[in-house]
Amino acid sequence: MEFHFKSQTVRVNVPDKAALFAAVRERFGAQQGFALATINLDHLVKMRRSDAFVSAYVAQDFVVADGNPIVWLSKLAKQPVALLPGSELVVPLAELAAECGVSVALLGSTDQALAAAADGLRARVPDLQIATQIAPPFGFDPDGADADGMFGALNDSRAGLCFLALGAPKQEIFAARGRVLAPAIGFVSIGAGLDFIAGTQTRAPVWVRRLALEWLWRMALSPRRLFGRYASCAAILPGLALDASKQSRRG
Repeated sequence: MEFHFKSQTVRVNVPDKAALFAAVRERFGAQQGFALATINLDHLVKMRRSDAFVSAYVAQDFVVADGNPIVWLSKLAKQPVALLPGSELVVPLAELAAECGVSVALLGSTDQALAAAADGLRARVPDLQIATQIAPPFGFDPDGADADGMFGALNDSRAGLCFLALGAPKQEIFAARGRVLAPAIGFVSIGAGLDFIAGTQTRAPVWVRRLALEWLWRMALSPRRLFGRYASCAAILPGLALDASKQSRRG
């Protein structure tokens, strides 16, 4: 499944969880880093406004579908991919890291939330080694000097996997830089994933997610903040569907 932006193309290049975990396991075994992004409609809206965000996505090693609309579009394009929300990858990837003897770094959110998330991860994955926890300062710039210092701290920690909870597009831009400045670390952009584990944010109930209505549940909780975002997402869907149909005809 492809999304086109001027002269650059973003591809959802991992079809399902089995393929993703096989690829990550291989990187762990070779002590090679990677960048993993979870694409959704909000990201596609932001990419239409930011060439830097597009470039960051192009630099990702793995891109998976985070959102049912991406899955539906992939089926329309006859290039089906499975739904892999970033928040649902945190614990399974932590389990894989522990199995492979890879330590983990947590970056983003606040000191208090990271401490709670670390406790939550250790409770779920007792063998997990958390090498470092880094809460960026307010106004953090992923291209700035603070980010450079964080890459140094991550390298010094010898973590092999870093969960990024910075929000888009900061986390994806940071991960793209990490492929150069911390090439032995796997960067996974997970948005609110750590906050869910910490309990500082509450995710929609399972039955709501199964009905593909998590977006509605979230908007009901925060209508002023999210109405405009979801309206922008809905506005680009017809064009995306048309492009997916063209991809289907091209085979």
